[in-house]
Amino acid sequence: MTNSERIRKFYQELHKKFGPQDWWPGETALECILGAILTQNTSWKNVEKAIDNLKRENLISVEDLSLIQTDELAELIRPSGYYNQKALKIKSFISFLVEEFAGSLDSMFAADKSLLRDKLLSIKGIGPETADSIMLYAGGIPVFVVDAYTWRVLYRHGLAPEQTSYGEIQEIFTVSLQEDAAIFNEYHALLVKLGKEHCRKREPLCAGCPLEYDPHGV
Repeated sequence: MTNSERIRKFYQELHKKFGPQDWWPGETALECILGAILTQNTSWKNVEKAIDNLKRENLISVEDLSLIQTDELAELIRPSGYYNQKALKIKSFISFLVEEFAGSLDSMFAADKSLLRDKLLSIKGIGPETADSIMLYAGGIPVFVVDAYTWRVLYRHGLAPEQTSYGEIQEIFTVSLQEDAAIFNEYHALLVKLGKEHCRKREPLCAGCPLEYDPHGV
């Protein structure tokens, strides 16, 4: 079985075990973007508290987020941790959106995929995982999101070396799968589920893992 066949088989087994994950939480594209920024280095439960604060103040809009003072925004998103830095990141993104696309998310997501990714990565505090999450989950653009869970699963199954880059891991999926936002969305969510329930950082629970069958696993 080739590595690409294994990647496709992994998806089938994970989906059979866990079912659809219905990612990403968020009622609007802007809410998804805020979640992608706020979830850096924290749990989703804390992100929800921060977003609830923003909703209470009716701040889930480009116009209102552009007007609020950074220190006021920081206090509202305090539950997410690193709130001062994250407030700056949100303000930087909103400024970018207004300057580059007149505040229109539709216009932003209509831009060329590679160009948009480069522009997002140029925003201070926006790295590859956050940029790709914005594109995939808020924009429905087919880019595969990579995180620590993704690397851990691939490393333990001999599909990625210990020292490997974000782009190299991403390519493993993009060359193996049909370019489809729904599949990329579901696969990433399933890998997160696997990482939390079985492929844990410490004391992995291999018994009962849906990938336990894989003869190349380590």
